[in-house]
Amino acid sequence: MATQNDLAKYAGVSAGTVSNVVSGSTRVSEKTRRKVEEAIQALNYQPNLIARSLKTQRTHTLGLVVPDITIPFFPRLIRAVEAACRERGYFLVVLDSQENHELELDMLALLRQRVDGILLATSGDGDWTEAVSSQILSGPPIVCVDRVPGKLNVDSVCVDDRRAAEMSVSHLLSMGHREIAIVTGPLTLKNEQERLRGYQHALQMAGIRPKNSLVWNAGFQENEVEAICQRNLLRSQRPSALLATNGVTGLGALKSIYAIGLSVPNDIAFVTFDEIAPDTVFKPQITSVIQPTHEIGFRAVELLLQRILKKEQDLPRSRIRLDATLVVRESSRRYGISD
Repeated sequence: MATQNDLAKYAGVSAGTVSNVVSGSTRVSEKTRRKVEEAIQALNYQPNLIARSLKTQRTHTLGLVVPDITIPFFPRLIRAVEAACRERGYFLVVLDSQENHELELDMLALLRQRVDGILLATSGDGDWTEAVSSQILSGPPIVCVDRVPGKLNVDSVCVDDRRAAEMSVSHLLSMGHREIAIVTGPLTLKNEQERLRGYQHALQMAGIRPKNSLVWNAGFQENEVEAICQRNLLRSQRPSALLATNGVTGLGALKSIYAIGLSVPNDIAFVTFDEIAPDTVFKPQITSVIQPTHEIGFRAVELLLQRILKKEQDLPRSRIRLDATLVVRESSRRYGISD
């Protein structure tokens, strides 16, 4: 197996220069870097990652904890984070907390001993006590993505949830709707709270008083979402439009609409956060709030590496909020009313 000394001899440079190129710790000239890279390829050099981590006190590995890998949003986020890590020479370890706060804490404890930094999309199930938060923050840097615990003071990157919900409701208002319902995920999650606030604010700005009867709080169990939506849609005073605040509730709500014999958009207009299926699956196609998962992933990795490489632990926390995009399709166009 080739060593860094072998690379140095092959490239005609010092062993220190080879070390600088391999670790990326110090800039070298482009000409020298190419020589070393040619030597790496010619000698099939494989770095000893364990030895390197012992020397540098870094593993060049990041961790990502997601609450449910089966929710379509998270595989897209994982792909973006993994691509960002790969570009910067880092490996990625992904763990699924299964929407369980205790398991989530166990995973964070595990990662603290093995990675340079952690990206966290919290389960939202459980309380981040002061003692727990203090313990978590004593380890490697953490950046929250998508879901942000209210009591964990860390950097975060997510969509501007309130503004995205306002945009969705404003669109439905422009279609002539006034009785607009919302079906949410667990309101223990801060992003779900923000989306509800955006819904309420958009109605208030239009001079419409939000009704508690049109706020349907559900969870992430599809059968629960379907039952709540069916119960409310079968009432005599049915809303003319419905906004779902995430992909899981969106799919459950849409199934409930079809199950009781209603059609979209003729009986009820429909908008959901996140793409719930390819365009070809549902007819009519579904109006969706699209989150910039690629940018969320890259910005989160960028922010985390700033904390790791510059050790800027004491600087104020960054709250990056990105704009979502409303993709208008047939499901939100009220029958007889054009854009």
